[in-house]
Amino acid sequence: MNNSESEQITEEDSSPDETVLDAFPEGYRCGFAAIVGRPNVGKSTLLNALLRRKVSIVSPKPQTTRHRILGILTEPLAQIVFVDTPGIHITEKRMMNRYMNRSAMASLADADVDLFLVEALRWTDEDQFVLDNIKQRGRPIILLISKVDKVNPKERLMPFMNELSRKADFVEVVPISSMKRINLDHVPKLIAKYLPESPPHFPEEQFTDRSERFQAAEVIREKLTWRLRDELPYGLTVEIERFEFDEESGKLIINAVIWVERPGQKAIVIGNKGEGLKKVGTAARLELQKLLSTPIHLELWVKVKENWSDSAAALQQFGFDTN
Repeated sequence: MNNSESEQITEEDSSPDETVLDAFPEGYRCGFAAIVGRPNVGKSTLLNALLRRKVSIVSPKPQTTRHRILGILTEPLAQIVFVDTPGIHITEKRMMNRYMNRSAMASLADADVDLFLVEALRWTDEDQFVLDNIKQRGRPIILLISKVDKVNPKERLMPFMNELSRKADFVEVVPISSMKRINLDHVPKLIAKYLPESPPHFPEEQFTDRSERFQAAEVIREKLTWRLRDELPYGLTVEIERFEFDEESGKLIINAVIWVERPGQKAIVIGNKGEGLKKVGTAARLELQKLLSTPIHLELWVKVKENWSDSAAALQQFGFDTN
């Protein structure tokens, strides 16, 4: 059953460009580094910190990242194409969960080096599940131990690092903090050692493979997830219906539909007298204006598509590759 009734509040993936840099020094390296780990371990936060710009949305809820996203770091001697993957999880309750696991595993197939991210002083069955999978690939694995700024006293960290070092033949073990930028500037230099000699795959100015249209949908979903993290963690997605610049108004017009799975969720998203949706629209519009450097007119609707996250047809409609 689809509920076409909607509430309105006013407020495609792009393929990588085949152009490469015209000149590059001898010994230049370029390749793919997959950021892998269990859900909610901080993969997207790490990517944004390494690039010093926002490419992946973040939230306190697991499985915020649903698609493979490339983040491109171009330096004088190397270009690193980071692959931010959905968190690999053991339980696959719905079709979307199965899609996310397949997407993460497929991303690993093309990587030159794996960045295995774990949280300082915490090791779970899901961490072990991820490690078992990437060990089978036979590629270099760099172990990144995150959130070390929160470890007190610091003497607790070394025994944990030693214990993890025995779990696999890691080529590097690096304690980091994405928030405090501890050891982050050193990480790209370590990664480059394990990349093949190659000219860059992307132009110097390109920092992601995702289109502005895709980024708009993700920013809206991020604002919804933060606002509704307790009431509505997973049962929504965002579809952009219109994304075009209006010469007369001088604004980028974005029309987006927020799809939920049940009528009760629709009421939660809209909020009392529409206040919830207004706040989400304002927050998304302000961030998108900063991100895209243009005035924006944003319109949001809320519609119901029952059990969309367990429907192959709906997932394909919303941009998930279910093959």
